[in-house]
Amino acid sequence: MAKKTKGFDVVFDAARALPDVEASTTWGASALKVRGKLLACEAIHKSAEPNSIVVKIGMDQRAELIAAEPDVYYITDHYVNFPSVLVRLSRINGDALRDLLGMAWRFADTKKTKRRSASPVGR
Repeated sequence: MAKKTKGFDVVFDAARALPDVEASTTWGASALKVRGKLLACEAIHKSAEPNSIVVKIGMDQRAELIAAEPDVYYITDHYVNFPSVLVRLSRINGDALRDLLGMAWRFADTKKTKRRSASPVGR
């Protein structure tokens, strides 16, 4: 079994190989951003469990993750309308965390591509 992760420093380490990811803060919490857009951050809302992070992903992906591993992934009422999932860092292994951050990176990149293709050309 892979080693379990703890603390936001492992999130930084797991995202190290992703292009354009930078350490930042949001609402005073440690965060990762890609080209200025939030990728993941410490979950600081009182509804989140301690040692959790928020990761930006699509709603369909969130539902699949929670259904597959509810002991690792969850959501609270505060976050339910946002394209994100809460992650218990004490219960996710390093490989799964890297995969999740890769999903989040692709989600951020897809949103940028959709905006570009929807914008009018030649104005």
